[in-house]
Amino acid sequence: MQLTTEPAGWPATVTYWLSHAWLGTHVEPGVALDVSGGLIAGVRTGVATPPPGATVLRGLTVPGLANTHSHAFHRALRSTVQVGSGTFWTWRETMYQVAARLTPDSYYELARAVYAEMALAGITAVGEFHYLHHAPGGTPYDNPNAMGEALIAAAGEAGIRITLLDTAYLSAGFGKRPTQYQQPDRHQLRFSDTTADAWAERAALLKGSDHALIGAAVHSVRAVPATQLATVAAWAEERQAPLHVHLSEQTAENDACLAAHGCTPTRLLADHGVLGPRTTGIHNTHLTGEDIALLGSSATGTCMCPTTERDLADGIGPAVALQRAGSPLSLGSDSHAVIDLFEEARAMELDERLRTRARGHWTAAALLRAATVDGHAALGRPEAGVIEPGAPADLATVALDSVRTAGPVPRLAAEAVVFAASAADVRHTVVAGRHIVRDGRHALVEDVPAALASAIAALHR
Repeated sequence: MQLTTEPAGWPATVTYWLSHAWLGTHVEPGVALDVSGGLIAGVRTGVATPPPGATVLRGLTVPGLANTHSHAFHRALRSTVQVGSGTFWTWRETMYQVAARLTPDSYYELARAVYAEMALAGITAVGEFHYLHHAPGGTPYDNPNAMGEALIAAAGEAGIRITLLDTAYLSAGFGKRPTQYQQPDRHQLRFSDTTADAWAERAALLKGSDHALIGAAVHSVRAVPATQLATVAAWAEERQAPLHVHLSEQTAENDACLAAHGCTPTRLLADHGVLGPRTTGIHNTHLTGEDIALLGSSATGTCMCPTTERDLADGIGPAVALQRAGSPLSLGSDSHAVIDLFEEARAMELDERLRTRARGHWTAAALLRAATVDGHAALGRPEAGVIEPGAPADLATVALDSVRTAGPVPRLAAEAVVFAASAADVRHTVVAGRHIVRDGRHALVEDVPAALASAIAALHR
């Protein structure tokens, strides 16, 4: 594993010519982007042909996609957990088995391949919800952040940005009294720092950079005692950092929280200062009307992960009501049942259609916003997710001539991409002006499928 502070080879100046560009409200043909120092320096419209020396991106170019919620090691579960039946709780047992086998080196190899798969899917930034901190049994590594640093290095080598959401995971669940929580079981020992203060001390040693931001996470209300929630929230507030939390993913979590504290998980978080505009609740599936009002009035974000939520049979969250209440929506691939932000975006709309038996809850523009602007904001990069001067030069270009996207007139290219394209249609990915994926091939990881196969096979031997 090679630790780097910045990926090598970031260009100083370059011009890209986009045959079609999504400019937030409409598709614009013939756009030239001047890039300097990794930022968009100029946007020129009405450029019918590529300027001399420009790099051509043919298709629909959108701002780079933001994968707000990821557990990189879950990628090793794909196909394995599709055998048989069960629930989230039975799926979790298989997840524990894979987690127990990871080392800093093997996690680096896996994450590098997973993040390269994301780059191939047009994802330029990922929020890594990271709780796999220590060696099996809970013994800290000599470098207490060896696992987190492996993830940061992996993202750099795959050419994408990362927000490492270092996660407090301290207990196995609620006890019989509000102040009593269950001790971590043998699988969870390597997740736990024992106390929020110890977590904060370790997390403070992590170093960010241009490509890596450091944020925080509360794994869930069952995994962080209520009396220690404020410590995690204060750590994030002091650093003005993103704070994420798994919230009401399971009805069993809600029931246990009600039994222990007499309130919902959302109310518990509100009462301990966790909610707010830099906080994002992951899933937010089983909420009461009061929960929705609390999240919306505090501008707490919601990250929907439809492909995981349906894979685990978790349910369909009230995304429409949350957005109307004031909760910005973002998207994540979570367990990586698939890595495809276009599928996540349309699944949010299509799941709502099934639930309500009505169409048209979000436009293509609104779904693209969740996959870009609001996703990047949830990861601590509010300047990203747009094609405008001053924004990071992070781009994804989707083919408009594949079997899935061919046919519609150019002005409807966004609808074609959101409602029909897949990750396989991404032709180019640019991060900070650097061409990471060119014509469907990754520039830094020579054979992504082979890298995935090798890293995953090593965990199943």
